[in-house]
Amino acid sequence: MAAEQSAKSVRTSDILATGRRKTSVARVRLRSGSGKISVNGRDLAAYFPAIKDRVLVSGALEQVGRQSAVNIDITVDGGGPAGQAGACRLGIARALKAFDGELAEPLRHSKLLTRDGRMKERKKYGLRGARRGTQFSKR
Repeated sequence: MAAEQSAKSVRTSDILATGRRKTSVARVRLRSGSGKISVNGRDLAAYFPAIKDRVLVSGALEQVGRQSAVNIDITVDGGGPAGQAGACRLGIARALKAFDGELAEPLRHSKLLTRDGRMKERKKYGLRGARRGTQFSKR
C-alpha cells in the first residue's frame, strides 16, 4: 500500500510550475536529466510542428544554457498552438527559477518570467462582437 502511494506521489527532485497564456494552461515538471522535452506524452517536435512554436517553448532553456541539463514533462490544455507554446515557455521559466535561484535574474532580464495578460475581450450585449456594433440601415 505504501509503495503504491509513493509511486503515485511526485518525486522530491521534481520541480512543478504552471504557465498560462490566453486560455492555455501548462503544468511543467522539471527534473535533472539529458535534455528531453515531452508535451502531453509526445516529443516536442511531434506536438509543435511549427518551428516558431518549438523555438518559443525552448527559449527559456537556451537563454540560461540548460538545454541538455534537465528533462521536462509538460501537460498543456486549452487554446491553440501559439497560446500553448507561450504557456509552456512561462512554465519552463518558472520551473527553472525554482530549480536554480541564480537563474532568476537572467530570466527576468529577458522578460521570460512576465505573464502576458492579453486575453480575448468578451462580447457585449447589443453589439455583434466585443466592440463592433450593428450595421446602420437607413430604411
